[in-house]
Amino acid sequence: MAITVKFFAGFREATGKRQASIEGVNNITSLLDELVRRFGEKLAEQLYSSNTRELRKTVNILVNGRRLDFLQEFNTPLKDGDEVAIFPPVAGG
Repeated sequence: MAITVKFFAGFREATGKRQASIEGVNNITSLLDELVRRFGEKLAEQLYSSNTRELRKTVNILVNGRRLDFLQEFNTPLKDGDEVAIFPPVAGG
C-alpha cells in the first residue's frame, strides 16, 4: 500500500523532499510515526509541540483534499493511492 505524502514550506525543508511514497501505514497516526522515523527530529519539531506528541495548531493535514477534522482525525484510515498533504497555515488577501 503506497501513500503519497506532499510536503510544503517548512515541512519540505525539514524532509528535503517535495513528496515521498510511504508504505505499510494504515492511518494518519502510523503515517506520522513513519515520517518522523524516516526524516528525523527536524520534522518532529515542525509537527509537534515541544516535548509532546501533540500536533501543533499550525500544522494542516489533508487526505485527498479533505481536512482531518472533517474525517476521523488521526484515526483516518489510509489506503493505496491516497494523497496526504502537510503544510503550514495559508493566508491570502
